[in-house]
Amino acid sequence: MSPENIFNLHLVLGYVAWLLCFSVYILPRLRSMERVEAQRAIATLHSFRFFGMVFILPGVVGNLPASFATFAAYWDLATGLLAILALLTVRIRPLFWLFVVAFNLVGTADLILDYYHAVRVGLPAMAGQLGVTYAIPIIYVPILMITHVVALYWLVRPQPKAAETFARDAAAA
Repeated sequence: MSPENIFNLHLVLGYVAWLLCFSVYILPRLRSMERVEAQRAIATLHSFRFFGMVFILPGVVGNLPASFATFAAYWDLATGLLAILALLTVRIRPLFWLFVVAFNLVGTADLILDYYHAVRVGLPAMAGQLGVTYAIPIIYVPILMITHVVALYWLVRPQPKAAETFARDAAAA
């Protein structure tokens, strides 16, 4: 089997495994939490996105195209910093929600554009160049994308009437 086929198979199976795990163990827990707490949990996961800088760390990754590595590294860093800012501003709700929206939009755009760049530069065929960072797109990226989709869905879906009434009453008190 070619490196490209192995990489693509690993990527698909990474999504399948995380979707199964997420739907059975993580999503029910997040649904049981208050909206802010669920978004904080997601932000905590994404606060580790600074790890993407490893793509431009000399000696860690093989000969990755700079156009892919640099973009992925800095957009991951931006997403991680925005997630950290969301966590730091949780007591200042307007700022918290601004940073939650920002890290989810930037992070989603990052991952989509990383997939585009990866295909464009032929990354699946040279997956061996990823070295130890091979685990990032196979194990880490699927859960990042899944949580971005859930977080963005929860941001745009209307709040239930009971929650709106509770939020209004809490704000008035």
